[in-house]
Amino acid sequence: MDCASCANTIKTALGRLPGIDDIRISVTNETLALKLDRGLTPEIDIERQISQLGYRPERVDRSGPATRPAAEEPARAWWSQPKGRIALTAGLLVVLAYGASLVIPQAAYLIFVAATLIAAAPISRRAIVAAMAGAPFTIEMLMTIAVLGALIIGAAEEAAIVVFLFSVGEVLEGVAASRARAGIRALANLVPQTAMLETGGALREVPAASLIVGQIVVVRPGDRVPADGTVEDGFSSVDEAPITGESVPKAKEPGEDVFAGSINQDAALRVRVEKAAGDNMIARIVTLVEEAQEAQAPTERFIDRFSRIYMPFIVALSALVAVVPPLAFGGAWDEWIYKGLTLLLIGCPCALVISVPAAIASSLSAGARHGLLIKGGVIIEKLAGIRTVALDKTGTLTEGRPEVTDVIALSGADTALLATAGAVEAHSNHPLAKAIVARAAAVPAAAMRDATAVRAVPGKGMEGRVGLSTVFIGAPRFAAEKASLDAVSETIARLENDGKTTVVVTIDGAVAGVIALRDQPRPGAAAGIAALKELGVGAVMLTGDNARTGAAIGRVLGLEARADMLPADKADVIKAMAAEGPVAMVGDGINDAPALASAQVGIAMGSGTDVALEAADAALLKNDVGGVAKLIGLARATMANIRQNIAIALGLKALFLVTTIMGATGLWMAVIADTGGTVLVTLNALRLLGHFRDRNGDGAPTVTPS
Repeated sequence: MDCASCANTIKTALGRLPGIDDIRISVTNETLALKLDRGLTPEIDIERQISQLGYRPERVDRSGPATRPAAEEPARAWWSQPKGRIALTAGLLVVLAYGASLVIPQAAYLIFVAATLIAAAPISRRAIVAAMAGAPFTIEMLMTIAVLGALIIGAAEEAAIVVFLFSVGEVLEGVAASRARAGIRALANLVPQTAMLETGGALREVPAASLIVGQIVVVRPGDRVPADGTVEDGFSSVDEAPITGESVPKAKEPGEDVFAGSINQDAALRVRVEKAAGDNMIARIVTLVEEAQEAQAPTERFIDRFSRIYMPFIVALSALVAVVPPLAFGGAWDEWIYKGLTLLLIGCPCALVISVPAAIASSLSAGARHGLLIKGGVIIEKLAGIRTVALDKTGTLTEGRPEVTDVIALSGADTALLATAGAVEAHSNHPLAKAIVARAAAVPAAAMRDATAVRAVPGKGMEGRVGLSTVFIGAPRFAAEKASLDAVSETIARLENDGKTTVVVTIDGAVAGVIALRDQPRPGAAAGIAALKELGVGAVMLTGDNARTGAAIGRVLGLEARADMLPADKADVIKAMAAEGPVAMVGDGINDAPALASAQVGIAMGSGTDVALEAADAALLKNDVGGVAKLIGLARATMANIRQNIAIALGLKALFLVTTIMGATGLWMAVIADTGGTVLVTLNALRLLGHFRDRNGDGAPTVTPS
């Protein structure tokens, strides 16, 4: 299937069969799904009807890997396809006819007629079958009427050229459609076909699709990871650019997650399979994009409905142009029938019908290849109109884990204080304790010491012995029970005003120092907020943290902060903001799901929970806040492309309609107007595949407010 009219013909034909409901056709994916009562219509009847319409149906086994439909076989060369053979046949016959006109002029007319009939026969057959199936107003039927009419009035040469140009146009549509599908096919093909499975201490090569959860695979340097999993053994750098769009390879060590399709670079890794082939990250991306392409945008639905009224109108108008002037005003029959046939060809809505889905498909593919997932054309239209973006703090704007920012010792070296605190906190699983231990381990001068008699003081902190000293680590209000905080009270106030969490270290009943921690902003978060402002989009942060912490992060990132919010509060704020204008919500956790669902567009961070990803309308696989601006920029570019396509389609028709009535253009130009318009809008839509090329180093689009 190359355009939406193909899908409409199939849908109309199958809709007349009993027991069939909920027909869903994706031109981009070349797939058909429907609900069937097998007692009323057997499946073989569906396949027979599709075959009669000129298509080759194949059953898709959805129980296997989700990547199969897109990766099953490469597209055939255009000249080996039926439409390509028709175009070549028509071209050769036209050349033969012109050659005969130089040798036997009298035979040229008959060869043109033969060329027309031979090349038009497959087109006419499809038109007749579609009409019998309940779809009389197809592109093929308009072409058949125009060609037969041209033969009747003696315009055999033009009829042959019309068939040839129409066939060439169909070939070009097919090539363009195949190019649009290539992006998703390339994604699916990232998963390797085989994997090195470890069994009984030996390695054997097995199909990657056969891997099951819990098995161990070995990924050698230079190999692609065959399944989503967790590193069991080994240290290496892994290039995740094919999945997330992140250009810098990530260091992987035991316990780290890896994605199918990513490329191992430095050393061998032993990976435990965590997800089956049909559920890996690439399979999920392909499925999301496929489902998104099947969801029509509002503009596309309007044009689809419009074309159903438009086609019969054009046929009726062409008939009136052909018969009214001769009957009512004594015009020449040949002249006005010719004009009517020309108008019939000009009226073909191919370019108009394909203008929106071609742009949407290209946009979705371009986004997917850069770690931006959008769930359909309707979301693209909504994204283009977003004026405010609300963002969750923890895990979205920030890393989602505390880090040590300040170590202040009242006496002695800061590293000594850090080593002492790390020795005690090594016995705790609290996030703040883990952050202190990690910082101590990362500072060579802070050599870790051993702590004994360590115990947790419930709800207050940790206590233990380091050497001969008793050490307590806890929040200031609890540390005050152990020692006077007068010497550090101003320091604590200053740090907490900066949105940091402070813990006090006391040694033998005296304050030894203060350690401050904060959930740090993600790299690029401030730049991402600035990019939104450049687009004319406002930004606000929603957080469950206290007002002081929220305000501090807001100052660093340059956006308004609203704090002390429960999940229900976030949803209420989003609803209130949505009443004032289109708003998008960006989040990563289960607690963000209500707000994501309440916004016009919910955007999930790729590192977020499955609940957040399910509730969202789009996802940022790169976990980069800057991706929000890229999403909106891509959506605006897509809508601009759609407006251009509609202008091209309608402009060409209006131009040639006027010139045809005036007698300045004929059948040839009519086909060029239709075929050329279709090719133009398709090529224009394909420009979106390169939307992120020739941008700045991180792939961010250069966009302007609209």
